[in-house]
Amino acid sequence: MAISSVAQHEDIAASLKEVMAAVCTPVSVVTAMDGERPHGTTVSAFTSLSMTPPMVLVSLDRSSALLGIIQRSGRFGVNILGSAQSAAATAFACKGADKFADTPWTRVSGVPRLDGAPGWVVCDASAFVEGGDHILILGDVREAVAHDGPPLTYFRRDFGTHMLLAQEHR
Repeated sequence: MAISSVAQHEDIAASLKEVMAAVCTPVSVVTAMDGERPHGTTVSAFTSLSMTPPMVLVSLDRSSALLGIIQRSGRFGVNILGSAQSAAATAFACKGADKFADTPWTRVSGVPRLDGAPGWVVCDASAFVEGGDHILILGDVREAVAHDGPPLTYFRRDFGTHMLLAQEHR
């Protein structure tokens, strides 16, 4: 790649980063077991993919230790965090250290479920798709549980939640 092409690529990447900061996203922690040891990482790239069959999509960095664990185990969980769980989101976004040390969790259907998460999905990994510096994991949903509670969202590099404006107009 020529120097001007590298600079242009970096400019576009910086602009895209700013654009994406303005997109409100749900905050989730993807988890898996490596033998008896739990692993997890915070992601904002999580979405439903299909209802027939039920599928979701998550995106993990190619260098993520969790990616290798999911590739070996074939199973992962998605903990959709609630508005009071920003500390867990921050803890699981960091590399190293035992991320589960200060976060209550339970092993459910073979993967770690964070206590208090209002949404929970258990998946079998069905495909790994390359996408730049990330790998998209397509997951066949095996279990899904929803609880009431406002979600944790990420917008302009800060945590927040969602307010239903339609309720104000009723």
